[in-house]
Amino acid sequence: MTPRTKEQNEEIRLRRLAQIRKAAADVFLNKGPLLEIRDVAAQAGLGYGTVYHYYSNKGDLLHDLLWDALERAGGWREAPLEALPKVPPVVPLEAQLKPPLEVPRASASGKAPAGGHFGLAADADTGNSAAADSRSGSRETAAAAELGPVAASGVRLLQLWAEDPALYLLHKQAGEGFASLPEARSAPLSAAFRREVLAPLAALLETGRAATDGASASGENAAEPPDRLQRAEMLLAALVGCASLSLRRGKLYEEAGDIARFLKL
Repeated sequence: MTPRTKEQNEEIRLRRLAQIRKAAADVFLNKGPLLEIRDVAAQAGLGYGTVYHYYSNKGDLLHDLLWDALERAGGWREAPLEALPKVPPVVPLEAQLKPPLEVPRASASGKAPAGGHFGLAADADTGNSAAADSRSGSRETAAAAELGPVAASGVRLLQLWAEDPALYLLHKQAGEGFASLPEARSAPLSAAFRREVLAPLAALLETGRAATDGASASGENAAEPPDRLQRAEMLLAALVGCASLSLRRGKLYEEAGDIARFLKL
């Protein structure tokens, strides 16, 4: 058997670490600080010894999990806003009452007859489908536009949390001051979170408020006043609180727009 190369071993190691961290995020959402290495091993479908080989204690695991999530925490600024739950196209009453068009069956060969009602029906069906998609897409675009930049970013963030629970865990832990970690480890993480997450969000909130008030914030954007960061922290705390139930029910992605509207972002 050909031995694995150094590159192959490194790829396996990174893949295993990602598997363990993902399982740890899922377990931590349910058990919190009561998480144990054996719980992570069971969630990941790995042996206890395998997980212990990478992480001998849950403190190291949580520390690496949060730092790893922080590297992805800026994704809400670049991620495209997914369409909000689609609104079914409105079908006119007369169309609902109209009897369905009878369509001849295909020939025994499986091919549709050339021309005739079948061809017209296919064209009409395609046209109706395209029109329905166009109307639906227009409504989704309008709904996204109505949210505004702050609300749209909030929806992006919630959708990312739904796809990546480690990101939700990062923001939840940040709101608690990373109390699950010793101070020597929480302080650098807190400073990095403040720089990479809170500051950009505070700037976005200030820009959105200035646009709403018709004022210019160019002069006061040079620094990050405490009240600006505090508003960003409060917004994240509200999003975390509202997302908790939806996340546990597996509905966060679909309900992201409802949460943004509920919070009147």
